[in-house]
Amino acid sequence: MNYSETIDYLYDKLPVFHRIGKKAFKADLSNTLAICEHLDNPHQKFKTIHIAGTNGKGSTSHYLASILQSAGYKPDYIRLLICNHLRKG
Repeated sequence: MNYSETIDYLYDKLPVFHRIGKKAFKADLSNTLAICEHLDNPHQKFKTIHIAGTNGKGSTSHYLASILQSAGYKPDYIRLLICNHLRKG
């Protein structure tokens, strides 16, 4: 399966709001917590800072990296992973 086929599959199979409307909205985190537990809570196995939002992620992440280095964290332990959201097309 290539990238385009994967994206098509995800958009076809996942109950996203634009496809099925209001019933896709989940008011709680039960699904997220269930998948985390199924995967043995990988987010608890390493220290991370998740930066999300529309604007300023790059600046914020670089400021934080600088602050962590100033606080004594070694650059070898500070990693930045910056990626865009998935889009069909």
